[in-house]
Amino acid sequence: MPNSMSIPANRENPLGTYLRDRRVRLDPAAFGLSGTRRRTSGLRREEVAQRAHISPTWYTWLEQGRGGAPSANVLDRIARALMLTDAEREHLFLLGLGRPPGIRHRPEEGVTPRLQRVLDALDPSPALVKTAIWDVVAWNRAASVVLTDYGALPPEQRNVLRLIFCDPGVRAAQHDWEGVARFVVAAFRADAARAAVAERAEALVRELSQRSTEFAAMWRDNDVRNHGEGVKQIRHATAGLIAFEYSAFAVDGRPDLGMVVYNPATPDDAERIRLLVQPQHMGPGAN
Repeated sequence: MPNSMSIPANRENPLGTYLRDRRVRLDPAAFGLSGTRRRTSGLRREEVAQRAHISPTWYTWLEQGRGGAPSANVLDRIARALMLTDAEREHLFLLGLGRPPGIRHRPEEGVTPRLQRVLDALDPSPALVKTAIWDVVAWNRAASVVLTDYGALPPEQRNVLRLIFCDPGVRAAQHDWEGVARFVVAAFRADAARAAVAERAEALVRELSQRSTEFAAMWRDNDVRNHGEGVKQIRHATAGLIAFEYSAFAVDGRPDLGMVVYNPATPDDAERIRLLVQPQHMGPGAN
């Protein structure tokens, strides 16, 4: 029967092992500490604790597997102190709390050229990328032709909720406007809460509540839904009614963004979209 002392340390205390591993990889010179003689590589425990603004004793206990579970706030400060990447920070939370951290909204960043090429390759399926508050930040040609010509709108107007509730053309394009509107409000509520963007979401909710009594009433219902997948129909100005099967995906490395792809439901729907995309037709729609 194996002795308990033979169990690898990372199985006994994976959080402490991970913290120590990240700590010893840091270069003290990067923090102006190169003049100090050191017996081991990396930062000392007390130096990490100071950078994280926590007690050196508490940090030492975390590495030793004592003291109970840390809070999300403590883990976030330790992640900054250890200069962890987003992927490393997520791993730290999974080890310490058994769940990923809250999504950090980064409104100043767009999509990478590589992600835009992915969208473009999906033609003739309309596809777009949206933020946690449903600002559309990237799209392909099929989306601009079939759903909405986002490039013709000012950036602040490229918001799904503003379009659904405040744009008459987008509203008219919905086969079941009320069903779409209720779904959008409920999924937006879930995304905004998950991404911890309360201030930005509240500003949008106040604006739309003033501009649309229908939005205000739907928001008071407190419905919550995941985007997931489903079916959708659009009344296009020239192509008529087009049916889609849509799917939503998280963007790896950017949990504040989500991709939505609208696949034509039938070969006939796909052919009509191809005809729209090729001859440079443009018409109002929505997503």
